[in-house]
Amino acid sequence: MKQPKWVLSTMLAASMCVPASGFAASQAAPGSGPAVQSQHYSRTAKKRHRPVRRSKKKSAAIIGGSALGGAAIGGLAGGKKGAAIGALAGGGGGYVYDRKTQKKPVVPK
Repeated sequence: MKQPKWVLSTMLAASMCVPASGFAASQAAPGSGPAVQSQHYSRTAKKRHRPVRRSKKKSAAIIGGSALGGAAIGGLAGGKKGAAIGALAGGGGGYVYDRKTQKKPVVPK
């Protein structure tokens, strides 16, 4: 005769609880001997690693510094017009660099 799975699992769970309740009742009274401490283990969840985002001030410094460098090189190479083109190119390159590396994990010092 086939038994449903829940009947078997209920009987198994009940049979596991019977010895545990009998053991608790047979412990010695407090102060009559060395007490048996039960060990409890707990699992703690790992903390999620959330990358620290770069501040807007630091992003502006990266982009501005790149634009300044590009303007300096462009100014040496082609005068005022070269400085303007170099500033745009440097600022664009700085912006791309800033966006690509803003979520990069930071190694603590």
